[in-house]
Amino acid sequence: MATFVLIHGAGDVGWYWHLVEAQLRARGHDVVAPDLPSEDEAKGLDETADAVVREIGDRQDLVVVGQSFGGFTAPLIAARLPVKVLVYLAGMVPAPGECPADWWANTGYSEAAEAQAAVDGGLTGNPDPFICFYNGVPQELAEEALSYERGQSEASQAESWPLDAHPDVPTKFILCKDDRFFPADLFRRIVPERLGIVPDEIPGCHCVALSHPQELADQLESYLGE
Repeated sequence: MATFVLIHGAGDVGWYWHLVEAQLRARGHDVVAPDLPSEDEAKGLDETADAVVREIGDRQDLVVVGQSFGGFTAPLIAARLPVKVLVYLAGMVPAPGECPADWWANTGYSEAAEAQAAVDGGLTGNPDPFICFYNGVPQELAEEALSYERGQSEASQAESWPLDAHPDVPTKFILCKDDRFFPADLFRRIVPERLGIVPDEIPGCHCVALSHPQELADQLESYLGE
């Protein structure tokens, strides 16, 4: 049995993981999926990591998963606690000293999104969240997810990522092939550059925990055997 620590993205809540959590618990695993202090201007990256560590408590055999903006928090947990596997899920992979606000320009995000939008007719980067974020999620579930939307503090975006290097732990990256927010080709390029690994690819949109919870749970659990 492992403990999966599931870290949501910007302006989201722990509810995002509820379908994956059910899958993992049914397989005998423990799950920690906290609501993070996303809107609190007094809480930056370190304070967000503090909140996750408190939720973990004395649990062992940790698999830490950072979704999207959670990619800036997940490695901070792996630097503080014994972690079996660190997983970026469609995650923003930080560089040492990089502010989340600078990540977009530093990685060439705009160019990648524009290139993919030219191919798919403007689906990538579409301002409609049901097209860009929740494509493939049942409408009722997508509407419920949108009802939980929160803001993301300026403090968390302006603070430099505090680590000098990525934690020396087994690390994986899961790329979502139907992601219309973070184009697949963006991660196919920057994950080898920043992590030195090739991403694993599964079907699903940016909110893959809602569109493909079983496939995601399967992929996460597969890392335990490695």
